[in-house]
Amino acid sequence: MSIRLPSADGTFRTHRSNPLRSSPLACGPVRSRRFYAAAHVVADPLAASAESGAAVDWDSTLAFRHRLWALGLGVAEAMDTAQRGMGLDWPAAAELIRRSAAEARAVGGRIVCGAGTDQLPAGGGHTRTAITAAYEEQLAHAEECGSGAVLMASRALAATARGPEDYMEVYGGLLRQSARPVVLHWLGPMFDPELAGYWGHEDLDRATEVFLKVVAEHPAKVDGVKVSLLDAEREKDIRRRLPSGVRCYTGDDYHYPELIAGDGELASDALLGVFDPIAPIAARAGLALDRGDPAGFRGLLDSTVSLSRHLFAPPTRYYKTGVVLLAWLAGYQEHFAMVGGLQSARPLPHLATAYELADGLGLFPDPELAERRMRQLLAVYGVAS
Repeated sequence: MSIRLPSADGTFRTHRSNPLRSSPLACGPVRSRRFYAAAHVVADPLAASAESGAAVDWDSTLAFRHRLWALGLGVAEAMDTAQRGMGLDWPAAAELIRRSAAEARAVGGRIVCGAGTDQLPAGGGHTRTAITAAYEEQLAHAEECGSGAVLMASRALAATARGPEDYMEVYGGLLRQSARPVVLHWLGPMFDPELAGYWGHEDLDRATEVFLKVVAEHPAKVDGVKVSLLDAEREKDIRRRLPSGVRCYTGDDYHYPELIAGDGELASDALLGVFDPIAPIAARAGLALDRGDPAGFRGLLDSTVSLSRHLFAPPTRYYKTGVVLLAWLAGYQEHFAMVGGLQSARPLPHLATAYELADGLGLFPDPELAERRMRQLLAVYGVAS
């Protein structure tokens, strides 16, 4: 089998499809690390217009989470990968959390859910009291559903805060009242430009000090921190300075193999958007780590970095488009429509390369189906394959 694919320079190349099918795998959770896949949502393409809110295909969305749990991965629900702030509104996110937490309980799957402030109108002008109340509403919802919470970075707080003291006050109040330890998420501006200057400083060194101070003042209420800055050395520094018992969950979709492998003394756990499309390989890599085979672990996970860096290439916030494309090509959903029409956020050559790299990794259970669907996508753009 072969397919003609477009390149960014306007030329075409022939890709010979990988005949290898990804073999089924069912296993328990990774023991030596915590692995969470930040999971995407499947849109309902036949629902009413966007004015009625985000339309989700619940059956397909939850079926994908069951695939992740069957692979031994935890699910990080209603996070950036699920299009929070990019099509998925709070009512839909709240329902997603409720449904996913119930499914996790039914199968004994590990889950954490994102809690933010996205029920507030866009823009600044919100009081610190209103921002705190919004966080409290979402935190309470996640905990009432039986899930651990990830305190997501807040656009409203970033727009309103006058300095580090506002961050200390908001996060300190939330941590004092949380029912269980939470994960603190620092999402960098490459993922969301509205989060520039988070923790009260544009300078990352000064921002890091504020972030670590929040953790240091409430270590018993912090399960871990998720660092999504695409800066491996900064993550290693943060990891080294965390209080005992506080985990570092890497959110670095560029350097995750080395960060999870560790330096012989410290290692990162994982809460990654790229674990959604590469879940079978991530699970096998985790098993290699459990059986004391670090070389096998690196060999498996290192092979995925080219795909991940491509998916998360600038503008990084549109990585979700490639994630959903690969789920469709793999047969995990029946269409390439996305909440908010985000399937149009990446150009066709980018999508073609994502297909090519994923196929080279053997990520498609049915390579013929993947190639056929890629041909359908090319035809929509008027490309003869």
